[in-house]
Amino acid sequence: MSDLYAKVQETADAIRSRVQTNPSVAVILGTGLGQLGKHVEKAAVIPYKELPHMPLPTVMSHEGQFLLGKLGGKDAAVMEGRFHRYEGYTLEQVTFPVRVLKELGAKTLIVSNAAGGMNPNYREGDIVIIEDHINLMGDNPLIGVRDERLGPRFADMSQPYDKRLIELAQKAALELKIPARIGVYVGVTGPSLETRAEYRFLRGIGADMVGMSTVPEVIVAAQCGMRVLGLSIITDMCLPDALHPGDIMKIIANAAAAEPSLTKLALRVLEEL
Repeated sequence: MSDLYAKVQETADAIRSRVQTNPSVAVILGTGLGQLGKHVEKAAVIPYKELPHMPLPTVMSHEGQFLLGKLGGKDAAVMEGRFHRYEGYTLEQVTFPVRVLKELGAKTLIVSNAAGGMNPNYREGDIVIIEDHINLMGDNPLIGVRDERLGPRFADMSQPYDKRLIELAQKAALELKIPARIGVYVGVTGPSLETRAEYRFLRGIGADMVGMSTVPEVIVAAQCGMRVLGLSIITDMCLPDALHPGDIMKIIANAAAAEPSLTKLALRVLEEL
């Protein structure tokens, strides 16, 4: 029996001791996508380092704190900074905050990320609503977890991204005149970027975009029974026959340029929930 459940309870209790909160919505902000956090009518800002069992982010642009308050008229908990397998964390650690957010009361998870575009119809700066994913991380956050209090061991993944939330996001994008595509995200461990042959392979198995996050968090959210909306910003094009060296500063800049549109879209979705 894992002590994961006890750790989740302890971290959630530590948050409750700081602020009275019962968020219905949780949001995970990805690389360069911190602007949405500025719209939180904050009841509390809690750094991860002040909470038991929480990892600390080591990636540029990841602040490392919870924002708790109102967002889009909803009680929300926003993660400014997430964790990745390539930082040396286990997937249990990577997904630990999702379990805490569920324990706090969140029933809906909005997860965002920066991704490399492999679909030739995409362009840098495009927003893509994730309709499904492929797990190529060689690991699964549910391995080793045998506590039914955390959810079923064999979590159903037939629809990890909620169909109604996808439709709501499409409708919101149309109303806001924000171009939004639909695509399949493939999760890899990183931190090295892919070779030309790997991009061809990933595109060949049905992926439209590639990144190093999101998949573990969504698997745990599915186990917890949370509804999930996934949003990606295409920060660089990964076309094997026209491939340029990766530039992390350019990736962050492209994410920041598309951020206002993503923020408007996320806020409209929250308002319509």
